[in-house]
Amino acid sequence: MLLVIDAGNTNVVAAVHDGAEWRGIWRIATAPDRTSDEYAVWLLALLGHAQLKPADIDAAVIGTVVPAALYHLRRLCRDWFATEPLIARAALDWGFAIRVDNPDEVGADRLLNALAAHQLYGGPTVVIDFGTATTFDVVGADGAYHGGVIAPGINLSIEALHRAAARLPRIGIGRPQSVIGRGTVAAMQSGIYWGYVGLVEGLVARIRVEFGAPLKILATGGLAPLFAEGSPLIEHVDLELTLHGLRLLAARNPRPVFSRERIRRTDSE
Repeated sequence: MLLVIDAGNTNVVAAVHDGAEWRGIWRIATAPDRTSDEYAVWLLALLGHAQLKPADIDAAVIGTVVPAALYHLRRLCRDWFATEPLIARAALDWGFAIRVDNPDEVGADRLLNALAAHQLYGGPTVVIDFGTATTFDVVGADGAYHGGVIAPGINLSIEALHRAAARLPRIGIGRPQSVIGRGTVAAMQSGIYWGYVGLVEGLVARIRVEFGAPLKILATGGLAPLFAEGSPLIEHVDLELTLHGLRLLAARNPRPVFSRERIRRTDSE
């Protein structure tokens, strides 16, 4: 079975795929200083709950936008599952061209979303990821990655609004029934929610004009269903898109060789 680990700025997601379906998907808050043993305590308990054992894992793949977490996640795979993980990076075989000025600058999550979007939904496509940042990634009809847009995530905007304006409270995210708020909290909720709907629709409209061809609109990230309710522009929501990208990337590339002797030698250097 394949252990898939997606380490984002907010959460680390671990999942196990048996070749046909996901056997479990679990989340923990991202903490760059969390050790491999701490990850193991968390993950082994959840594997046991799903009737899985460490010996069931024979391959692993990691995608991360948090470089500080990579060492501990790699040690998790080596020490607890006796496997050398494949690390998602631009130099691997993605099966498509990365048509940006510097491919190494593109976050692994964005390339993984592009891979999964093309394989699962076809193209051309715009993938909107409602994460810590809200990203828009353009995937061509041939699967090529054309770049995109990075905007502040909605939670960052809420926190910035609360901190910068002393009299404005911290609010939760929800879909207001009306645009015109008849109180401070309602007005803030409207500005955040409908403001982001406007941001999404406005940027997609400009992307479509610049790209010059019809584009499917696919959303992922924890808040994707909420914003899909407010905009008919979003055609598909797939909360496991990045995980599918990792699974597909692992299938395209040779499995790294696990060697305890090589690991000991590397660690001692």
